[in-house]
Amino acid sequence: MNPILNQNLFLVKEHIGMFKAANNYDIYNPESNQLIMNCRENNLGFFTKMLRFTEYKRMTPFNIEITSASGEKIIAVKRGIAWFRSTVEVFDEKDRLIGTFKQRLLSIGGKFEILDKNEKPVATLQGKWTGWDFKFSYENKQLAQVNKKWAGMGKEFFTSADNYVLQIEETVPQDSPLRQLILAAVMCIDMVLKE
Repeated sequence: MNPILNQNLFLVKEHIGMFKAANNYDIYNPESNQLIMNCRENNLGFFTKMLRFTEYKRMTPFNIEITSASGEKIIAVKRGIAWFRSTVEVFDEKDRLIGTFKQRLLSIGGKFEILDKNEKPVATLQGKWTGWDFKFSYENKQLAQVNKKWAGMGKEFFTSADNYVLQIEETVPQDSPLRQLILAAVMCIDMVLKE
Protein backbone atom coordinates (compact mmCIF):
# COMPACT_ATOMS: atom_id res chain seq x y z
CA MET A 1 0.00 0.00 0.00
CA ASN A 2 1.24 3.47 -0.85
CA PRO A 3 2.41 5.30 2.34
CA ILE A 4 0.53 8.47 1.25
CA LEU A 5 -2.62 6.76 2.57
CA ASN A 6 -1.21 6.76 6.11
CA GLN A 7 -2.08 10.42 6.59
CA ASN A 8 -5.44 11.24 8.14
CA LEU A 9 -6.64 14.36 6.32
CA PHE A 10 -7.37 14.75 2.59
CA LEU A 11 -8.97 17.50 0.51
CA VAL A 12 -10.72 16.18 -2.61
CA LYS A 13 -11.42 18.75 -5.35
CA GLU A 14 -13.62 17.86 -8.29
CA HIS A 15 -12.57 19.26 -11.65
CA ILE A 16 -14.74 22.15 -12.75
CA GLY A 17 -16.88 21.72 -15.83
CA MET A 18 -20.37 22.63 -16.94
CA PHE A 19 -20.66 19.85 -19.54
CA LYS A 20 -18.38 17.04 -18.47
CA ALA A 21 -18.93 13.31 -18.77
CA ALA A 22 -15.90 12.05 -16.82
CA ASN A 23 -15.46 12.33 -13.07
CA ASN A 24 -11.99 13.70 -12.32
CA TYR A 25 -10.61 14.83 -8.96
CA ASP A 26 -7.39 16.11 -7.45
CA ILE A 27 -6.54 15.12 -3.88
CA TYR A 28 -4.49 17.48 -1.71
CA ASN A 29 -2.89 17.51 1.68
CA PRO A 30 -5.00 20.34 3.17
CA GLU A 31 -2.29 21.34 5.64
CA SER A 32 0.39 21.96 2.98
CA ASN A 33 -1.97 22.51 0.00
CA GLN A 34 0.24 20.07 -1.93
CA LEU A 35 -1.25 17.85 -4.66
CA ILE A 36 -0.72 14.26 -3.50
CA MET A 37 -3.08 12.15 -5.65
CA ASN A 38 -5.11 12.26 -8.86
CA CYS A 39 -8.38 10.48 -9.52
CA ARG A 40 -9.20 10.04 -13.19
CA GLU A 41 -11.89 8.35 -15.23
CA ASN A 42 -9.97 8.05 -18.49
CA ASN A 43 -11.60 5.21 -20.43
CA LEU A 44 -15.21 6.20 -20.98
CA GLY A 45 -17.04 4.56 -23.86
CA PHE A 46 -19.11 6.59 -26.31
CA PHE A 47 -22.50 5.40 -25.00
CA THR A 48 -21.48 5.93 -21.37
CA LYS A 49 -20.47 9.50 -22.21
CA MET A 50 -23.82 10.10 -23.89
CA LEU A 51 -25.81 8.62 -20.97
CA ARG A 52 -23.92 10.83 -18.49
CA PHE A 53 -25.93 13.78 -19.85
CA THR A 54 -29.30 12.11 -19.28
CA GLU A 55 -31.46 11.12 -16.33
CA TYR A 56 -29.70 7.71 -16.42
CA LYS A 57 -26.38 9.18 -15.25
CA ARG A 58 -26.50 7.43 -11.87
CA MET A 59 -26.87 4.06 -13.62
CA THR A 60 -23.78 4.33 -15.85
CA PRO A 61 -20.70 2.21 -15.24
CA PHE A 62 -17.43 3.76 -14.08
CA ASN A 63 -13.79 2.79 -13.84
CA ILE A 64 -11.67 5.33 -12.01
CA GLU A 65 -8.03 5.13 -11.06
CA ILE A 66 -6.40 6.92 -8.16
CA THR A 67 -2.69 7.56 -8.63
CA SER A 68 0.02 9.40 -6.76
CA ALA A 69 1.02 12.84 -8.04
CA SER A 70 3.94 11.12 -9.82
CA GLY A 71 1.59 8.65 -11.55
CA GLU A 72 1.95 5.48 -9.42
CA LYS A 73 -1.31 3.54 -9.25
CA ILE A 74 -2.81 3.44 -5.74
CA ILE A 75 -6.32 2.00 -6.23
CA ALA A 76 -8.95 1.41 -8.90
CA VAL A 77 -12.70 1.73 -8.32
CA LYS A 78 -15.06 -0.05 -10.75
CA ARG A 79 -18.79 -0.48 -11.17
CA GLY A 80 -20.86 -2.01 -13.95
CA ILE A 81 -24.34 -0.81 -14.91
CA ALA A 82 -26.44 -0.17 -11.79
CA TRP A 83 -30.14 -0.96 -12.14
CA PHE A 84 -31.55 -0.72 -8.63
CA ARG A 85 -28.52 -0.50 -6.37
CA SER A 86 -24.79 -0.20 -6.86
CA THR A 87 -22.13 -2.79 -6.19
CA VAL A 88 -18.68 -1.29 -6.51
CA GLU A 89 -15.36 -3.17 -6.54
CA VAL A 90 -12.08 -1.74 -5.23
CA PHE A 91 -8.69 -3.02 -6.42
CA ASP A 92 -5.17 -2.32 -5.12
CA GLU A 93 -2.19 -1.12 -7.17
CA LYS A 94 -1.64 -4.67 -8.50
CA ASP A 95 -5.33 -5.10 -9.51
CA ARG A 96 -6.09 -7.44 -6.60
CA LEU A 97 -9.57 -7.14 -5.11
CA ILE A 98 -9.50 -5.30 -1.75
CA GLY A 99 -13.23 -5.15 -1.15
CA THR A 100 -16.66 -4.08 -2.35
CA PHE A 101 -19.40 -1.58 -1.52
CA LYS A 102 -23.02 -2.56 -1.63
CA GLN A 103 -25.58 0.21 -1.70
CA ARG A 104 -28.54 -0.19 0.63
CA LEU A 105 -31.95 0.22 -0.91
CA LEU A 106 -34.38 2.73 0.60
CA SER A 107 -31.89 4.37 2.97
CA ILE A 108 -32.46 8.03 3.80
CA GLY A 109 -29.37 10.05 2.90
CA GLY A 110 -27.59 7.11 1.28
CA LYS A 111 -25.86 4.10 2.80
CA PHE A 112 -23.17 1.64 1.74
CA GLU A 113 -22.02 -1.54 3.38
CA ILE A 114 -18.25 -1.77 2.98
CA LEU A 115 -17.02 -5.36 2.71
CA ASP A 116 -13.51 -6.79 2.56
CA LYS A 117 -12.37 -9.13 -0.21
CA ASN A 118 -14.00 -12.08 1.61
CA GLU A 119 -17.40 -10.28 1.76
CA LYS A 120 -16.99 -9.66 5.51
CA PRO A 121 -18.40 -6.29 6.70
CA VAL A 122 -15.66 -3.88 7.80
CA ALA A 123 -17.55 -0.55 7.85
CA THR A 124 -20.75 1.27 6.98
CA LEU A 125 -20.93 4.59 5.15
CA GLN A 126 -24.02 6.54 6.21
CA GLY A 127 -25.11 10.00 5.08
CA LYS A 128 -27.62 12.56 6.29
CA TRP A 129 -30.42 13.50 3.93
CA THR A 130 -30.32 17.15 5.06
CA GLY A 131 -26.82 17.90 3.83
CA TRP A 132 -23.43 16.69 2.80
CA ASP A 133 -22.17 14.90 5.89
CA PHE A 134 -21.10 11.23 5.74
CA LYS A 135 -19.61 9.02 8.41
CA PHE A 136 -17.77 5.71 8.23
CA SER A 137 -18.36 3.50 11.25
CA TYR A 138 -18.04 -0.07 12.45
CA GLU A 139 -19.67 -1.47 15.58
CA ASN A 140 -20.67 2.05 16.72
CA LYS A 141 -17.10 3.40 16.40
CA GLN A 142 -16.43 6.21 13.96
CA LEU A 143 -13.64 5.43 11.49
CA ALA A 144 -13.77 8.50 9.25
CA GLN A 145 -15.99 11.35 8.10
CA VAL A 146 -16.48 13.27 4.87
CA ASN A 147 -17.89 16.79 4.65
CA LYS A 148 -18.48 19.05 1.69
CA LYS A 149 -16.26 22.08 1.78
CA TRP A 150 -18.09 25.19 0.65
CA ALA A 151 -16.26 26.79 -2.28
CA GLY A 152 -18.42 29.88 -2.71
CA MET A 153 -21.87 30.36 -4.18
CA GLY A 154 -20.72 31.30 -7.69
CA LYS A 155 -18.57 28.23 -8.17
CA GLU A 156 -21.20 25.87 -6.73
CA PHE A 157 -24.08 27.45 -8.65
CA PHE A 158 -22.51 27.59 -12.11
CA THR A 159 -20.62 24.29 -12.13
CA SER A 160 -21.10 20.76 -10.92
CA ALA A 161 -17.80 20.80 -9.00
CA ASP A 162 -17.67 19.74 -5.38
CA ASN A 163 -14.94 19.78 -2.76
CA TYR A 164 -14.77 17.30 0.12
CA VAL A 165 -12.68 16.95 3.24
CA LEU A 166 -11.95 13.38 4.32
CA GLN A 167 -10.74 12.87 7.87
CA ILE A 168 -9.69 9.35 8.85
CA GLU A 169 -9.55 8.66 12.58
CA GLU A 170 -6.15 7.86 14.08
CA THR A 171 -7.62 4.59 15.37
CA VAL A 172 -7.61 3.21 11.78
CA PRO A 173 -4.23 1.43 11.58
CA GLN A 174 -1.66 2.68 9.10
CA ASP A 175 -1.15 0.33 6.14
CA SER A 176 -4.67 -1.06 6.67
CA PRO A 177 -6.65 -1.91 3.50
CA LEU A 178 -9.54 -0.12 5.23
CA ARG A 179 -7.83 3.19 4.37
CA GLN A 180 -7.92 2.26 0.67
CA LEU A 181 -11.61 1.33 0.94
CA ILE A 182 -12.46 4.59 2.72
CA LEU A 183 -10.75 6.71 0.06
CA ALA A 184 -12.45 4.74 -2.72
CA ALA A 185 -15.83 5.17 -1.02
CA VAL A 186 -15.44 8.96 -1.06
CA MET A 187 -15.42 8.81 -4.87
CA CYS A 188 -18.57 6.68 -4.78
CA ILE A 189 -20.46 9.19 -2.65
CA ASP A 190 -20.44 11.66 -5.50
CA MET A 191 -20.90 9.24 -8.40
CA VAL A 192 -23.54 7.00 -6.82
CA LEU A 193 -25.38 9.01 -4.18
CA LYS A 194 -25.05 12.70 -5.10
CA GLU A 195 -25.03 12.96 -8.91
